[in-house]
Amino acid sequence: MIDPVRLLRDLIALRSVNPAFTSATDGRSGERRVAEYVLAVAAKAGLDVELREVMPGRCNLLARLSPEHRSQRRILLAPHLDTVDANEEQFHPREQAGRLYGRGACDTKGSVAAMLAALTAVAQGGRRPARTEIVFAGLMDEEHAQRGSRALAASGLKADLAIVGEPTRLRVVTAHKGDLWLRLQTSGKAAHGAEPDRGRNAVYAMARVVRWLETDYARRLRRRRHPLLGHATISVGSVSGGTQPNIVPDRCICHADRRTLPGESVAGVERELRALLRRRGLTATVADSRVAPCEPLETDARLPLVRQLMACARQVEPAGASFFCDASVLSRAGIPSVVFGPGDIAQAHTANEWVWLRAVERATAMLSNFLRSLA
Repeated sequence: MIDPVRLLRDLIALRSVNPAFTSATDGRSGERRVAEYVLAVAAKAGLDVELREVMPGRCNLLARLSPEHRSQRRILLAPHLDTVDANEEQFHPREQAGRLYGRGACDTKGSVAAMLAALTAVAQGGRRPARTEIVFAGLMDEEHAQRGSRALAASGLKADLAIVGEPTRLRVVTAHKGDLWLRLQTSGKAAHGAEPDRGRNAVYAMARVVRWLETDYARRLRRRRHPLLGHATISVGSVSGGTQPNIVPDRCICHADRRTLPGESVAGVERELRALLRRRGLTATVADSRVAPCEPLETDARLPLVRQLMACARQVEPAGASFFCDASVLSRAGIPSVVFGPGDIAQAHTANEWVWLRAVERATAMLSNFLRSLA
């Protein structure tokens, strides 16, 4: 059996920073090094492997374990291979007090290691599922536009369950929030700073909008709750306007992060904001600036395969997650999807990312038991 901890060390040392966060010529950029390494490990374990190019030089990796008899269903193990950027120190894995530190340790190379180790253990264990095909799908670009999962969904691949690797503290997550990146713009009238009354200040207008978003609108969202996800949220992330101090600014742009609940849509949120802004006498254009829709996830926890996975995780009730991930994309393509993996989202994207080594080993054991329990 492959040692998942050793595998995780190797994965962290292979830089796979999403090119959206670094230059294309940067040696840390792209998922290909990790994809080729995982491909070699999977092929050595006897899995059928292929790389599917999604963008030039960037691929999804598929590794399949065929059943003993004719396949009647398919399980998808789907972690992502890319990470956000980090300082050089984080690309050198370091173990201390039962933790492994390094970029991607929990988001989500810990899941890659656990899922691949579990699958190879089943493949080499002498008894594979009789009628269930298991596919490991190492996905590219989750951290930016989810082009990997969107390409896989568009390919027509079907599955009876997708387990998407993310740091969930070894909880089976059946619901997560969606995400809008709202772009709001206020317009004014430029004038000389010596005579500001001749102009109309777009920055001041935006200040009133931001204050309303962070107070009245945020309170309104707190009344909108989901049993697993809590309430919807709004967070203003950036504001920019004007060109120099002695010109009254005629334009100001604000970007805000709006986390959505199941049942909410991009169009619905935009309509609501426009109506509420008008009601308060505030004027701003509103649009979602995401490359593609990032909808919330809600999967029926009563599905037999979901209950089977939860039993292997020794979990009675499903969990929810505040973050968005590839599970929503796969779910909307007709694949029932859940999220599961070692690590805590609180450590993801931090300056000192880490994962408990024991959690990686437990994730491997839980997934191995689940895969072996399949018919």
